This record gives sequence, C-alpha cells and structure tokens, in this order.
Amino acid sequence: MKTILLVDDDPDQLEQLKFHVERFGYQPVVASSQKEGELMLETMKPDLAIIDLMMENQDSGFILSYKIKQKYPDVPVIIVTSVTAVSGMKFSLETEDDKRWIKADKYIEKGIRPDQLHREINKLLKV
Repeated sequence: MKTILLVDDDPDQLEQLKFHVERFGYQPVVASSQKEGELMLETMKPDLAIIDLMMENQDSGFILSYKIKQKYPDVPVIIVTSVTAVSGMKFSLETEDDKRWIKADKYIEKGIRPDQLHREINKLLKV
C-alpha cells in the first residue's frame, strides 16, 4: 500500500485529507506542522506528500517541499493552500521561473473536490 504524508496545521483539514486518502486506498501518515513533517522524513520515505503552505510560517509548505525534494527527489509533492482566498497572493507552477523556486509537482487551492484530489494523486503516482 502506498503511503501519503499529509502535513497541515488545521486539524479539521488534516482529518478530512486523512479520511479521503484512506478511502482512495492509500496509507496516510499525518503531521501537524513543518517541524513534525521534517521529523517524519527522518524515518520514512513517503510515496507522495500533500502539504499545506501556511503553517508555523507563511512559507512553511515551500520549505518542507524543498526539503522533501532535496532528500527524495522522486517523491511527488502537492502543495495545498487557501493563501489566494486569504491574502490575494497567487502562486502557480505554470512558468519555468515558478518551477525553479517552488519545489512541488502540483499546486492546488483548498476546496478541491475529493474526486479531483483522487485524480491528481493517481496522476502523480502513475496509478
């Protein structure tokens, strides 16, 4: 069974992600902060990671994604966030410039439907 690391400081969001990931047939491993996510990476290599952008710091997700890619370049990373709704700031992975500094494979605004999330996970895991 493939393992998906879920990192989000919002307990409701984390529980919802965990529920869906289990329902999709994957093994979720949860962390509630960037630091906790980093500690988990010392003892495990997930098959995929889904990370919130703003946790302890506004860029916690970018930092954690970078660290995952540094240690495990082949692990797909999805960054999920509500930063656009909250701050108006927009990020994407559409340009080469964005891809140089955002070390993630997919960027998704929170509020994604479960069926869309399932498709994105399966695409990145090539299932």
